[in-house]
Order: sequence, then C-alpha cells, then structure tokens
Amino acid sequence: PQSPFSLAILNVGAPAAGMNAAVRSAVRIGICQGHTIYAVSDGFEGLAKGQIREVGWHDVAGWLGRGGSMLGTKRTLPKTCMGKIVENVRKFNIQGLLVIGGFEAYEGVLQLVEARGQYEELCIIMCVIPATISNNVPGTDFSLGSDTAVNAAMESCDRIKQSASGTKRRVFIVETMGGYCGYLSTVTGIAVGADAAYVYEDPFTIHDLKANVEHLTDKMKTDIQRGLVLRNEKCHEHYTTEFLYNLYSSEGKGIFDCRINVLGHLQQGGAPTPFDRNYGTKLGVKAVLWMSEKLQELFSEGRVFADSEDSACVIGLRKKVVAFSPVTELKKVTDFEHRLPQEQWWLNLRLMLKMLANYQISLTEYISGKMEHVTRRTL
Repeated sequence: PQSPFSLAILNVGAPAAGMNAAVRSAVRIGICQGHTIYAVSDGFEGLAKGQIREVGWHDVAGWLGRGGSMLGTKRTLPKTCMGKIVENVRKFNIQGLLVIGGFEAYEGVLQLVEARGQYEELCIIMCVIPATISNNVPGTDFSLGSDTAVNAAMESCDRIKQSASGTKRRVFIVETMGGYCGYLSTVTGIAVGADAAYVYEDPFTIHDLKANVEHLTDKMKTDIQRGLVLRNEKCHEHYTTEFLYNLYSSEGKGIFDCRINVLGHLQQGGAPTPFDRNYGTKLGVKAVLWMSEKLQELFSEGRVFADSEDSACVIGLRKKVVAFSPVTELKKVTDFEHRLPQEQWWLNLRLMLKMLANYQISLTEYISGKMEHVTRRTL
C-alpha cells in the first residue's frame, strides 16, 4: 500500500566502498514500505540545486558490488546553501532524509538540526549511515568502506614487502590516508606486520623515531632484512614522510636503504569486500525501517513535525549492537577541529603492534578485551 511519506537519499563526502549497497537496500526497503523514494545527486549541493529524481526498484539493480558512489558525492556543507535546501525540501515534500557519507554527512545533519529553529521545514526525520575509509565518525565502531580500505592498503603493503625480498636490507615508508584518524595505518600495520605505525592520536617524539631507527638497524643483522614503517598522512605537522625518509636514509647509511610509497586513492578500493556489502545492506534496511517507524509515530494532521533530539541520528555498530545515537548528543564527544571522535576503541591495539614488532613492552600494560555474556535481550 502507498504511504503518504517521501524519503530522499544522498551521498556526502568522499566516495567509500559499500555506499551503493546501502543505497540499493534503502531504496528497495523504502519501496516495500510504500514510500516515495528520491535519489539526490552530488550531496547537499545537489539537494540545493534540485538535482532530485524519483527512483524505482530497477534503477538500483546491480549496485551491490559497485565501488565508489553511483549517486555522486560532494563535500559541500548545508550552511553554505541552507535557503535553497529548505526550498527543495518544501517543494518535493520530503519528510525523511537518509544521508550516507563520512564526517561531512554527520556535520551536515548536525547543521540542519541546529537550523530547525529558523526553518520549520527541517523538522523532519534524518539518519546518517557512516561511510568513510577513515573510520572517524562518532557513534560507530566501524564505518562503511573502512574494511575495503584496510584490505586495499594491506594488499599494497604485501606487494611492497615482496619487492624487498629480492633486494636485501631495505626499509619502506608507506603513507596511508585518513586525515587525523590513525585507524587505517594502525589496523593495516597489524595486518602486514609493520615495524612501526605513526599516528596523530598517539603522539611521538624524536626519541621514538631514534628508537625505531635503532630497532631497524638491529633487525638488519638478523635473517629478515627488510622493514616496513607506516605513517598516517596528518600524524605530525613537522615529521613529514619526506623528513622520515631523510632521517632513515642518513641514519641507515651503509646498513639499509630507504624507499617512499604514498598509497593515495588506491585505498578507496575497487569493489567492496563481502563485509562492506553485507554491512551496507543491513544498515540501509535498519535505517529505513527506523525512519518509517519514526514517521508513523510523528505523523499527525497530515504532516510530520519532528523537533526532538532522537529524530536525527547516526546509525552504527557499537560493540555488538546496532545503535541509533542522536547527532546532538554525539556533538559533545567530537573533536571538530581534527574531525575525530574523542574516544577510539582501536587505540588499545597499538601496544600489540609494538609487541609483535619485538619492542620491549611488558604485557601488564596491554588491555585485553572482555568477553560479554550474550543474552536474547542484547541480541
């Protein structure tokens, strides 16, 4: 049966693998619910320019395994074109907004929520599906696309290591993406057995660099005569990839030589991995079902009026639960200057990285995860 509601779906930020899987499942579940579904091209900019079209069941056929974003994404934030966005929301009578994207998607929805006092049209249901390779959106442990990105970075690093097996005594410095968030370099470092991974969240000094160089010098005396050092793109203002290369080259003169690799946009990956396809499909379904429930709840006198905090949420996997967190609450735990959540679960893994690279670290410092009892209620 037809419902009186219409939802708009848009992609915001940089392309990430799995976005299309989420769009596909969201469109189809929306159609099953009887809603009118609009697809918006080019993010918030497209919403302002009126690049909005109605989509049907077959328009999203075959999108599951496609990488990147078929709708097109832009980094534009709504505050630059708020008036036009409101105009189009009124014109197309949009009652729900599903935004799939990275930090810009979260920040954009937050700006729309904060503008509700000024524009009554923005009192609609909004939901953000975090999709970014950087994994830096608050309210979720895993963003859509970060699994594909780690796989792509890992494959590149494996090939780089393989090239060193022919030429002995070589150290590779590999730069990964991710802005200030060191998730990619830490998790890739664990996956490829890196000797060090420099990230912004774990501050390092010249003494740490010196210790790393000495460690690699000792390592070259053993059977394994190659080293791999990962560096997040914004891990330090002054210790750039070029600086690390010069440091390692001069300190290792006569012992090992050094090479730089900047992975760049390779990390966005081609086709999404099975995890990202599954995860994107599930999040798309859960988000639309949640939005439908909210729309029916808040529908009265022929219109939807949503001004409560829990009408604009980020959907995300927290430990083992898919949770909806209001964007206004997440604002308190976000570092907007560096575009990071204030608490990140993967920082506890960094000690393991050092242990496996054979640094002298006591096991007492390592925080192991705790097994939680699973009950029907938590599931």
